[in-house]
Amino acid sequence: MQSDCDATDLAAERHRDEVVESCDAVIELMAALFGVPSKELRRVGRTGNDISRLRQIAMYVAHVVFRFSMRDVGRGFGRDRTTVLYACHMVEDLRDDADFDRIVSLAERVAIAAFRDRLER
Repeated sequence: MQSDCDATDLAAERHRDEVVESCDAVIELMAALFGVPSKELRRVGRTGNDISRLRQIAMYVAHVVFRFSMRDVGRGFGRDRTTVLYACHMVEDLRDDADFDRIVSLAERVAIAAFRDRLER
């Protein structure tokens, strides 16, 4: 019985580590892609609209590309799951704009290409 709990705990810890590592990689990728310091995307508290929007796109990409739950993405970005939910809804709503949709589609394609090995595990 003890070993079942240990195995479950180990699997959960491994999943949490994978989520944090993957979200960090998405942050680094988005920062490089859009030419902003990654520390701005990680900053706690309020930031400028451009940085906030880019963080929302990064959260959306982490959710869609890695198929992480909102709670997992929140953990990976150091945010609450409701913040991730709001970000994903905002990105979906803003995709009605063709230019914004192209930006998000580019971010998704780049993430899929960059993380292909990680996604195939």
